[in-house]
Amino acid sequence: METESVRAGAGLLLETEDLFLRKAVFEDWEAMYRNVWSRPEPARFMTWRLTTSEEDAKARIQRTIDYQKDHDHRWVVCERKSGQAIGFAGVEEMKPHVFQEAGIALGPEYVGRGYGKQILGLLLRYCAALGGKEFYYSTRVNNEASKALARSFGFTYQYSEEKTDPRNERTYELMVYRKMLETQRSACN
Repeated sequence: METESVRAGAGLLLETEDLFLRKAVFEDWEAMYRNVWSRPEPARFMTWRLTTSEEDAKARIQRTIDYQKDHDHRWVVCERKSGQAIGFAGVEEMKPHVFQEAGIALGPEYVGRGYGKQILGLLLRYCAALGGKEFYYSTRVNNEASKALARSFGFTYQYSEEKTDPRNERTYELMVYRKMLETQRSACN
């Protein structure tokens, strides 16, 4: 069973058995570049562009740090064993007590290890601890692993919508799922 905790101090730290989520720091640029941003595999189902140089990665981590200052519920995902940044995750509150995931991505070497399940479970508990009552999860129709993850947590399909990928102007189908949350304030105490 995974463990979890939240620590105050320099920032929020969310933990599972194998991972911790925290705010980005400049030193993450190299791991994020190597593990995620330069890799086509995680970008395939997202709307961000690949980072193709170390200089661009340094600029991108600074933009990430600046963005996270104004967005409390966005983090880099770090592997506990190595301590390095291996992805990112986030949620946003759509309206009071209603949250949605705001992207979960892992480098390809970290897929298939149960990390996505740990992240989504942690995000669900985190939102419930904030008083969330509903949680929405979306995925592209051709992302079979992501759809299976949603089903494994008991999400129910709500609707699909056509979106346009800003990288290439191609349309894709986005499937939206919903799960009701049980408020558990003790999850983040």
